[in-house]
Amino acid sequence: QVRLVESGGDSVQAGGSLRLSCVAAGYSYSNYYMAWFRQGPGKEREGVAAISPRGVLTYYADSVKGRFTISRDDADNTLYLQMNNLKPEDTAMYYCAAGSRPFTGIPPLARMRYNYWGQGTQVTVSS
Repeated sequence: QVRLVESGGDSVQAGGSLRLSCVAAGYSYSNYYMAWFRQGPGKEREGVAAISPRGVLTYYADSVKGRFTISRDDADNTLYLQMNNLKPEDTAMYYCAAGSRPFTGIPPLARMRYNYWGQGTQVTVSS
């Protein structure tokens, strides 16, 4: 059974940093494409960052480029999202996702390419 469990969400002041983690189990993690999505109050779920197996390729939403870094530890089946210089507009529930499709055709941050989802971890940034 596939499980994705996120952690690391918290309430921080603008300009602060957080590191989210997602531990995966129940599938061949190292062969999967992984991503972070977020859903703010009253908003659609949007892709934040994606990473290919072994971390060869990474993609970011324009809104987080230069501030967020996605990484993975395939030995520990763990996905990370380092978030720096946080802004109030980053407030959202953050979800990790896993999919088996290569980064061709469908954009890397499209929801439809990911088969498995975690339950989310809340990030709140105050001004």
